[in-house]
Amino acid sequence: QVQLVESGGGLVQAGGSLRLSCAASGSTFSINAIGWYRQAPGKQRELVADITSGGRTNYADSVKGRFTISRDNAKNTVYLQMNSLKPEDTAVYYCKALTVVSSVLSVYWGQGTQVTVSS
Repeated sequence: QVQLVESGGGLVQAGGSLRLSCAASGSTFSINAIGWYRQAPGKQRELVADITSGGRTNYADSVKGRFTISRDNAKNTVYLQMNSLKPEDTAVYYCKALTVVSSVLSVYWGQGTQVTVSS
């Protein structure tokens, strides 16, 4: 089992920055990949960025060059640095972890943190 707790959301003006944090606990050794998704009102949840245990990163085209995902293995925490924020980045941001234990794949989600970008 893995527990995920997000923090760092808030209200920011367009062009501003925020840093989200996702603290993982439990069987963190089993995490293969961890990342951020977001869901705006009336829209489907979408991938923002993720990072594998080997350090490979993946970004949605809409955030490339503006957002950076990183992880601190010692703290079991993954970060999402968001710069040059736009109103269309407004959404609830969720942390997601993927684990594989004895060939069994499991998915864990955090509770989400609200990001609101005003124009």
